[in-house]
Amino acid sequence: MSKLERNWQYAEQYPGETEALVRARRLSLELGVEPVSRSVGAHLSAVAALSRAQAICEIGTGVGVSGLSLLRYVDDATLTSIEIEPEHLREAKTMFAEAGIPGSRLRLIEGDARHVVPRLNTSAYDLVLLDANPLELLDHFEHALGIVRPGGSIIVTNAFSHGRVPEPAARDTATQNMRDLLALVSESAAIAPVLSPAGDGVLTLVRLDD
Repeated sequence: MSKLERNWQYAEQYPGETEALVRARRLSLELGVEPVSRSVGAHLSAVAALSRAQAICEIGTGVGVSGLSLLRYVDDATLTSIEIEPEHLREAKTMFAEAGIPGSRLRLIEGDARHVVPRLNTSAYDLVLLDANPLELLDHFEHALGIVRPGGSIIVTNAFSHGRVPEPAARDTATQNMRDLLALVSESAAIAPVLSPAGDGVLTLVRLDD
């Protein structure tokens, strides 16, 4: 194992999790839903806390691991979370309730985010998480830009597409979508991007003031 691999492994094992997060992670794995890794969850928690996010939106609820991470240190924030799988959304509601998060802080929406997000208020969110179907990534990103406020952040998980993005021979649609997004934001004067190797890669974008 190389030094870089040891560093990555240490960083993955470092973050602690609440009992609610542990339960949600265990349930995710039982249902075959890939949750964000511990280090990515910690990244979400930190960005939400650093930005003092009040209004958060996530595309891809899963069973609540990412949502619980986003709300971990921001006691007065509200979360709008969109999930296309009804079973996952039902389980997420249970996970949030068991974590003691009141329903007044949650807006859980079942549906296709490509149809839901355009109906949300423009520039209304401090933080938007994209953790959904990579085949729809570019559509989700375009819509996320419309609802995040100037100075707000968009976070994209699985930015390495399971390690395929750095491999020139990988040409599948999901990988190419991620490469296209990385190229787009690196050239934009309206976005400040940072790519982290946490988990399967985390792309954090700040929408600069208009």
